[in-house]
Amino acid sequence: MPIITTLQGRQFTLDGQESLLSAAARQQVNLPYSCKTGRCKTCRCKVVSGSSRALKDEIGLTPEERDAGWILSCVRTAGSDLLLDVEDLGTVEVPVSRTLPCRIDQLERLAPDVVKVTLRLPPTANWRHLAGQYIDVIGPNGVRRSYSLANDAGPLMELHIREVPGGVMSAYWFGQAKSNDLLRLQGPQGTFFLRDVAGKDLVFLATGTGIAPVRAMLQQLVGAAREKRDELPHSVTVYWGGRHPEDLYLDDLPLPPDAVVVKVLSRSDQDWQGRRGYVQQALLDDRRNFSDCVVYACGSDAMIQDARAALLAQGLPEKSFFADAFVCSA
Repeated sequence: MPIITTLQGRQFTLDGQESLLSAAARQQVNLPYSCKTGRCKTCRCKVVSGSSRALKDEIGLTPEERDAGWILSCVRTAGSDLLLDVEDLGTVEVPVSRTLPCRIDQLERLAPDVVKVTLRLPPTANWRHLAGQYIDVIGPNGVRRSYSLANDAGPLMELHIREVPGGVMSAYWFGQAKSNDLLRLQGPQGTFFLRDVAGKDLVFLATGTGIAPVRAMLQQLVGAAREKRDELPHSVTVYWGGRHPEDLYLDDLPLPPDAVVVKVLSRSDQDWQGRRGYVQQALLDDRRNFSDCVVYACGSDAMIQDARAALLAQGLPEKSFFADAFVCSA
């Protein structure tokens, strides 16, 4: 039975053909993850010593990363004892994921192709999640899709769902769903939540409905500011990008004091008064020193990969970039 050790000294064992990520979670070792399909790169870690093999194709890795020893823990298993260079969330108390019944409390169209779904759980659910996490909603005929939570706490859960043309779950959300429908959910899931940002320049990058988990984190920061807690960042800037004005479907975001919101469109018409281009380029144009910056990016995988490469090249520490890539499912 292979023994897996992190550079921080945490250890867990691997049983059979389970993934490194699954084995770690089973033994309460919290490693970063998001999609669990080998596509988003959130669970990227480096093999320092030992051997491993892929259970599925690691689509998210470049050839250069593979050659340098990087692997994706969600689709890798061990061939021997392993020493891994991986972010260990240590003492962060990550809520245990559970499968629970839920009902639709409310449906509200936010844009022609975006609907806000509010879910309610049974009073006995004792639900807790960290701002930025996501859930899997299990709908009709067992179809499962992942959605970020757009609120940080409370008895209700808010989702922002974009319509996918021809999508099975989209057909339900945009044509059949109604208040009080019974569904199931599994969660909370993911490790896209705020780490230690005290005194840092905190930057959020979002495209489209990637603003949902950012909204939840902003709510968390508003609460921290109200209670005058000491974990507040030095500054907060939100860059929200889309193609057309209707993609930026929220007029008001919960903002801590002095926070700045920059809206960016890549296919704007002449009437658009805001910034133009790609959201990550707007950040690069505005800032020259990234040494004391922390970036949380959520949205399209293309934006995240481009932002990561460009920001690291400009001096952002690699461990100061956190991402949750939206991997589209029909």
